[in-house]
Amino acid sequence: MPSSEIHQTDRLHGLDALRGTALLLGVVLHASMSYFPVTIWIVPDTDNSPVASVIFFAIHLFRMTAFFLIAGLFAHMMLDRRGFLGFIKDRGMRIAGPLATFWFPVLAAIIAGLVWMAAIRNGGTIPTDGPPPPPLTLETFPLTHLWFLWVLLILYVAMLILRAPFAMADRDGGWGRFVDRITGALIGPWTPALMAAPLAVAFWLTPNWTPFFGIPTPDTGLVPNATALTAFGTAFGLGFLLDRRRDLLVRIERLWPVFTVVALGVGTAALVMVGGPVPELAPVADPELKAPLAAVMALAVFASTFAVLSLALRFASGYSAVRRYLADSSYWVYIVHLPLVMVGQILVVNETWPWFVKFGAVIGGTMAISLLTYELLVRHSFVGGWLNGRRVPWRRQREAEFAAAE
Repeated sequence: MPSSEIHQTDRLHGLDALRGTALLLGVVLHASMSYFPVTIWIVPDTDNSPVASVIFFAIHLFRMTAFFLIAGLFAHMMLDRRGFLGFIKDRGMRIAGPLATFWFPVLAAIIAGLVWMAAIRNGGTIPTDGPPPPPLTLETFPLTHLWFLWVLLILYVAMLILRAPFAMADRDGGWGRFVDRITGALIGPWTPALMAAPLAVAFWLTPNWTPFFGIPTPDTGLVPNATALTAFGTAFGLGFLLDRRRDLLVRIERLWPVFTVVALGVGTAALVMVGGPVPELAPVADPELKAPLAAVMALAVFASTFAVLSLALRFASGYSAVRRYLADSSYWVYIVHLPLVMVGQILVVNETWPWFVKFGAVIGGTMAISLLTYELLVRHSFVGGWLNGRRVPWRRQREAEFAAAE
């Protein structure tokens, strides 16, 4: 019997765990960038390996599309429970608020890391002849790794606007039943291909598209690129519809062998097509090559997304105190991790250790500091209530864990 049928609770522990994992994998993703066999990062290390680029590629394929799909499902759940005004209040506090609060300190810390690395390269002194920073405009605004909060806000607004006329017209539930039937038809072994179709077109239409990086990260500019909006918007929209049809999660769960095999096969093909473990980072210019690359990369994105979604539903739907703690902490960890990753990479850049030792040290140090600050400064304080929607009192932590399992 599928685990999602055994654990019928309002809290979808498997999806909660996957959402947290997607954020925590950001630490691994950014840590790996120093150890690529080609330079792509502001802290390049001479000790490197093609394995690091494979790790990056595998994580980058599914991480944020899976996150936005789950975000869409939880958005519908919250809107249904709290209503229009309650939804806006909660998202304003827990999404817009952290973005406004943490953006500048995070950016300042990243700039400090850049200056530190420049000084190392300059023999210990800060260079004074560097180019001036670009002017701050709508196109150059540096959202840093907090871009996902901005995109979430855009998708929330779009969702509320698009939903409004249907909600007003659907007095007898006819529209809702029609949409639910459409959603049911979308879910099956064919789902990754259906979801990949608009993304493949977006890839093909993207000028100067670098296939290895797949979806261009919308971390610069307040208007996200069309490819990212296509990928994350369709994932968010499907997640929104899936919350109306929770029964379809069981269907997705049962397809985990199919989704996993397809993801491994298509993901491997995509890696080979973009140059293998030592990637080719030049934009693809040949239209005859670009079309199949776009199709395979788009299918790899959504096949891997549905593979991890089905695996989470199959194997993580039960309550786990460890998984719940990490899911709760993941928001804070992701907000603070990038400057910590940069510091770790800089501290070990001149060491003679093997690349994987440095890689592990950067991840371990970042996670240790992030989780320690979460436990001491966030989880049991008003900040925990702000970010996670609840504050866990020190003396009642065990009781809270048992309550969360119910």
